[in-house]
Amino acid sequence: MPINEALFAAMKAASYIKPNAGKSYKLQRVAEELIAKQAPANPKCRVEDISAPMADGYAVPLRVFTPLVAYGAPLPEALEESSANDMPVASAISAILPAVLPKVLPKIPIKESTSSGNTGSIPDDSGTEIPVITPHGTILFFHGGGWATGGINLYTQACAHMAVRLQRRVIAVEYRLAPEYRFPTAVEDCYEAARQLFAGELPISGVGGGSAADGHPQSALPTAPAGGSDIPADQRDIPASGGDMSDPAPDPDSIVLFGDSAGGNLAAAVSLMARDRGEFMPRTQMLLYPVVGNDYNPETSPFESVRTNGTDYILTAQDMADYIDMYRSSVADLTNPYFAPLTAHDLSNQPRTLVLSAEYCPLRDEDEAYARRLQLVNDNVSCYRIHDGIHGYLLNTSAVGLVSTTYRIIEHFLDDTPLVPAPGTGTTANAPEGGDAWQDVLGTD
Repeated sequence: MPINEALFAAMKAASYIKPNAGKSYKLQRVAEELIAKQAPANPKCRVEDISAPMADGYAVPLRVFTPLVAYGAPLPEALEESSANDMPVASAISAILPAVLPKVLPKIPIKESTSSGNTGSIPDDSGTEIPVITPHGTILFFHGGGWATGGINLYTQACAHMAVRLQRRVIAVEYRLAPEYRFPTAVEDCYEAARQLFAGELPISGVGGGSAADGHPQSALPTAPAGGSDIPADQRDIPASGGDMSDPAPDPDSIVLFGDSAGGNLAAAVSLMARDRGEFMPRTQMLLYPVVGNDYNPETSPFESVRTNGTDYILTAQDMADYIDMYRSSVADLTNPYFAPLTAHDLSNQPRTLVLSAEYCPLRDEDEAYARRLQLVNDNVSCYRIHDGIHGYLLNTSAVGLVSTTYRIIEHFLDDTPLVPAPGTGTTANAPEGGDAWQDVLGTD
């Protein structure tokens, strides 16, 4: 069988019961918020909520994740015990929940968050304080969900892990969602958050000594209007004060744009928009199974993966067509490079780019085509196909091997760590059992 059997069984079950994405997005949002409430806090990370004001008066919610300890460092004993008592995250394959939620909703206990904000240091078991590490850089993260679902609540655990694993501050953007807010609202929200980050305008606690006490108050979080998801009050941590824990303001050269799925689309679009507007220029972007095309009809799509992977692997070709229809404002959007980056006539002057495709994803071929087009006019592009990968595996708790492989490649890309071939998670057509877990699509390594 050309894929890990356990993952394949889960995907087949999901593909049979998941309803049409265009009709279920509201129920999926409810399911995702329910999932988010089950996720335990990560004691290795400080979390705070800020916002970026828009010209139209809306304030885009942002969640900031700052790593507190070095990756691999043991937790203080008290925090280990607290973490062990938390309910394990239930964020696996949220796409199947809209079909089963009405049956299980009364039976699921809701665990309200009891975490409190860290203040720039954490106590060990003797009561001494462990100082905050200095992050290596900043990742501005745009979440996936077809521009219509997802959100920083659902991605909180993934972002906290990302911050600790990569030893970088992660800022997640809660852009406004379709279909209530159609193109170009989401990309404009993301662009403005990026612009303010590059300009040093975001009120990040502990950066440059900024704090509420220092006259640099945290922005008040708005209640997101229809199409966005509220940030629950019990999940808003108190930002740390400045003082001795002050970090330098983010160096523009160390800021990385990163997004998965629709978030990868937004990262690529922000990079194109930044080049065209000239207000700032990202140096690095990472795109995880991004949406870069505009045609998901198996009869007309130029990409074979839409046909071979478009029915049985969680995200279907029909889902993609539905998401495109919910996001676009007009037919003309389909050829707008900020909507579908692959349609751009000019891909020059783009950041150093990492594209990660997934073997069993309907977007695989368009992702790799985008990387090849970037490579034609930029000499700083890398692209890897994750073997056995399915769309959305970043949030799939049964895909630990895929996530680990992804971070090894990202660490190689960002920090030049050795990328030693590793066995795949199962048996695939491209990587026999015991073969590599990834394929260097462009042959750049």
